[in-house]
Amino acid sequence: MADEQQRSTSGKLASLVTSVMDLHVRIALQEADREKRRLLVGGLLIGTALVLLTGALLVAHGALVLWLVQGWGLPWLLAFLLVGAGDLVLAGLLLRIGGGLLKGPYLPQTTAGITKTTRTLLGR
Repeated sequence: MADEQQRSTSGKLASLVTSVMDLHVRIALQEADREKRRLLVGGLLIGTALVLLTGALLVAHGALVLWLVQGWGLPWLLAFLLVGAGDLVLAGLLLRIGGGLLKGPYLPQTTAGITKTTRTLLGR
């Protein structure tokens, strides 16, 4: 009798855990869909900005190199190196800002729900 009651209790507990995990999976899928849209829009905005920046920088580079060579009398190689160093600094800054925009808490509702459920099931 006690063995049958233990199996019944184990079955109910397993059913409860399965039900709770199904709920968390549904919430996680909803959150993943929202996060996917956010990441896609962020990536598209950064991509568009990089394309526009590339075009503008090509024109600006030509003008800057000519100005450095003609206006300051620098050798061509030094002018190109100075412009390249400026590009590296600007690229690093843009990547830092873009990377910061793509960061964020992923699936916060799911994480909070699983934590709350675990605490409830463990009696804490």
